[in-house]
Amino acid sequence: MADSAEAQDVQGGLPEEEKRNNVIRLAFDGNADRYNEFCRIIEEFVPPGTTVILRGSAVTGQRWKDGVPFDGDGPGTSDLDVTMVGDGGVLYFIPTGFFVPGVHSRPLSDEDPDIAPDLVPLRKKLMDMVKRPVNLQASRDIVIRFRGDLLDQPYLTLFTKAQGLALNTPPAQT
Repeated sequence: MADSAEAQDVQGGLPEEEKRNNVIRLAFDGNADRYNEFCRIIEEFVPPGTTVILRGSAVTGQRWKDGVPFDGDGPGTSDLDVTMVGDGGVLYFIPTGFFVPGVHSRPLSDEDPDIAPDLVPLRKKLMDMVKRPVNLQASRDIVIRFRGDLLDQPYLTLFTKAQGLALNTPPAQT
């Protein structure tokens, strides 16, 4: 029974604890309180029923494309790739802000700063906190199941916000 429980904790070739430890060590200078505050800020903002994950080199310790270590180009050079998973997060993005319309957004980043205007203040607050780029993206569950479970691309689940009343609801799409 212990073997099956351990197997469930491994996603993307890494145990959840190792991924979380990597993120805290690499992106938050080993400070778990800063990591928890980062998660709290996002959780206060996202709609209920949203799961938030972190992907990329902060999770694995190296860039997928070429194996360069996190911050291999200097302190603060690696970004944090935050994805809101569920139905609510995609509502923040304008129609042209998607790879797959209404299903998988492009990242709100320096390259695409206008695709999710209501997320810009959150992104700025997070970047000020971590002193590095933070990219915000949204995907429906099916995309993450495909990428994470079928393709086994690593991600760390930061939290799942319970259903309930939202303080910041996404705008209605037009």
